[in-house]
Amino acid sequence: MKFAPKVMPFVHPLKLSLAEANVSLKYHLMKTELVTTLKREATKIIAGLQQDRNPILITQHGKPAAYLLDVATFDALNRRLTVLESLAMGEQAIREGRVTSHAQAKKRFSRWLK
Repeated sequence: MKFAPKVMPFVHPLKLSLAEANVSLKYHLMKTELVTTLKREATKIIAGLQQDRNPILITQHGKPAAYLLDVATFDALNRRLTVLESLAMGEQAIREGRVTSHAQAKKRFSRWLK
């Protein structure tokens, strides 16, 4: 008896619901703090943030106002974003036909490859 693998149609990740995208549960249960609590207990909140490295959602008047991240998490997110933006730029260049063969690239950069 053969089993065929289940093939899922491609759906852009931004069009998926949270459940469909298998988003980590820790972001559903993200810690939330009022902006007034942050003002009163900033040192304590930042110390906890540095220890557990989980982002904190800051609310103002009952609405999301900001995310509080530790430095290492923020830097890692920025590195990932830079890589993703670079990939998107490369894919756009390919779609627009702005490509160079290996031989052409080697010729253009030969003075630096010596």
